[in-house]
Amino acid sequence: MSLMDLEKLKMTCAGRAMAVLTSGGDAQGMNAAIRAVTRMGIYVGAKVYLIHEGGTVIGSARCKAFMTREGRVSAAFNLVKKGITNLCVCGGDGSLTGANIFRNEWSDLLDELVKKGRITDTMAKQHYNLNIVGLVGSIDNDFCGTDMTIGADSALHRIMEIIDAIMTTAQSHQRAFVLEVMGRHCGYLALVSALASGADWVFIPEAPPQEGWEDNMCARLKGSRTSGGSRLNIIIVAEGAIDINGKPISSNYIKDLVQERLGYDTRVTVLGHVQRGGIPSAFDRMLSSILGVEAVVALLEASPETPACVIGLSGNQAVRLPLVECVEMTKLVQTAMNEKRFDEAIKLRGGSFESNWNIYKSLAFHKPPQSKSNFSFAILNVGAPAAGMNSAVRSAVRSGLSHGHKVYGVNDGFLGLADGAVFEMEWHSVAGWTGQGSSLLGTKRTLPNSHLEKIVETITKFEISALLVIGGFEGYQGVLELYEARTHYDELCIPMVVIPATISNNVPGTFFSVGTDTAVNCSCDKIKQSASGTKRRVFVVETMGGYCGYLASATGIAVGADAAYIFEDPFNILDLKTNVEHLSEKMKKDVQRGLILRNEKCHENYTTDFIHKLYSSEGKNIFDCRVNVLGHLQQGGAPSPFDRNFGTKLGVKAIEWLSEKLTENYRQGRVFANSPETACVIGLNRKVVSFTPVTELKEITDFEHRMPKVEWWLKLRPMLKMLAKYQTSFNEYVPGEIEHVTQRSISIDSGF
Repeated sequence: MSLMDLEKLKMTCAGRAMAVLTSGGDAQGMNAAIRAVTRMGIYVGAKVYLIHEGGTVIGSARCKAFMTREGRVSAAFNLVKKGITNLCVCGGDGSLTGANIFRNEWSDLLDELVKKGRITDTMAKQHYNLNIVGLVGSIDNDFCGTDMTIGADSALHRIMEIIDAIMTTAQSHQRAFVLEVMGRHCGYLALVSALASGADWVFIPEAPPQEGWEDNMCARLKGSRTSGGSRLNIIIVAEGAIDINGKPISSNYIKDLVQERLGYDTRVTVLGHVQRGGIPSAFDRMLSSILGVEAVVALLEASPETPACVIGLSGNQAVRLPLVECVEMTKLVQTAMNEKRFDEAIKLRGGSFESNWNIYKSLAFHKPPQSKSNFSFAILNVGAPAAGMNSAVRSAVRSGLSHGHKVYGVNDGFLGLADGAVFEMEWHSVAGWTGQGSSLLGTKRTLPNSHLEKIVETITKFEISALLVIGGFEGYQGVLELYEARTHYDELCIPMVVIPATISNNVPGTFFSVGTDTAVNCSCDKIKQSASGTKRRVFVVETMGGYCGYLASATGIAVGADAAYIFEDPFNILDLKTNVEHLSEKMKKDVQRGLILRNEKCHENYTTDFIHKLYSSEGKNIFDCRVNVLGHLQQGGAPSPFDRNFGTKLGVKAIEWLSEKLTENYRQGRVFANSPETACVIGLNRKVVSFTPVTELKEITDFEHRMPKVEWWLKLRPMLKMLAKYQTSFNEYVPGEIEHVTQRSISIDSGF
């Protein structure tokens, strides 16, 4: 649909009725989805109804009556009575399947209501078509077609909070802990939490352990203590875990096994429904908002010939997925498990799930390589610290050792490389690194150009064959400088790769950087603490990010900000005046709090202090105003599950790439790599992990403002304005595309 068609669509929607309901189990983020659907519906001129008990603010339930014909007849009558012909359903695959059956029966249900005299023939003709769009709310992330379901990331947050707390006490007492997480039929939560925590063993329904697993597990636990120096063991088990014969594996059985065979003090923690509750993560808030807005557009575009669809996530974009295709593919997973085709079941879960499983096995179980390679590589952190850096280092070290390489760590970035602050790293050197924030290697912003001679000396002294740089814009710029210095120093003709790690998300060549998700979550938490319990008050909050406005924009969507001022979206005094007047009108009605975000370098004159004073003056007698500069708080804290997982996966993929380049460029007893393809940034672009030469990225980089010339996330900004009730142009919105669900489409590793 063209942008012009979108504006025409809005004009034809006035007065149309739509309803939103939540069904099945509750999941964090559903409320954000309800908000987005409601506000977007109102924005386009529709009349929006909320269906209660349909948790969530409107209640969520599994309705047995709806499973009967009589129940669906009553449901049809209730919708017709309100003039509703557009329905958004947020739930799991069972709820969405039921909604599709309801839609297919719609004409028959209306005929029955006419025959019973409950509605007139005219009413039936007026409501002849029912449009249905689904949003998947499930903490299990078990619905094929979408990269993530609403609630899954928040559930991982709850799990990781508990694991981090348990690891502290387990280390103190040298205990083993068995943690049981949800996942009766899907092991996503268990697998990703094991990957993100560095757990010693994990049990998931899709990969039952082979005969003799008890011996293997106990040997692994014992080895981590005797040779790895660990003082604790973490075992994660999904509630639906089974052995190869289909016999359930309980957490208590595992506990008794460890105690009897190893004599370790072992405890069980069953997380239960705590995984469903609590505050939704920033990722889930953004996901729900993006999908909710797209659901409304899809509903209003639908015709009688349009098949029911689900709004899913593909990389960083909302897409429309045929509901029937999603459900059928999801059923294939369970069929494969029932028939004990477990390898196929893992593949059917999707490329991300399969990649997570393979990476977990490679990092958790240390198998010395059959032979040592001739290569060594150095790992360094560059730029400001970012949560998730340590996860990337850990996975890179262990992956490198598994490939037979010698691995060096470098303290304090390029400056440390110049000063020879290099040390050899072993498997156990990075134990427990995944949950730690900041940079354990130490990081500096120093660029290499002023230290090239000394850097070359260090590379020669330690016979370094490749460089892995984990960092922000300085990391990218530093590798570009080293590449350009190859014409003067043959020693720099070695493979180099950058893993983007910065809270600013300003590195070219990737849609997301390690550390950004943690920073957005931190911003949301601090803002909530500031605003809690206040009335008639506007908060002006300054975020970091340099000139890049991603952090302010993403946080604005996640917390429902009234405005987010950024450098990339120029504004003037008239815009500020409009924002103040808009907020004043909202405050005169039912809105109790307002939130204004300002990126730290959005404008040289309209400073945070200026905006605070402006709102304070213009809002006098309507609201008062407070200011909060978040500052370096956004860089601290434990990394989020997303950043732990993302950093871990990029670390492994970076080492695989470096290993390939080393082999390809090894000639006559030395490595000589001087082509542009041997100095790259690894990044997630849409839903594909790719390596882009720094020479290509140079052409699309704004070096003055330290960010890409084109930023994908700017297309999300119209949504922020729409949900804040601004009368902005609908033409700015970019609708989602239809994406069919096939085994090939789900095989792509999206990075989540």
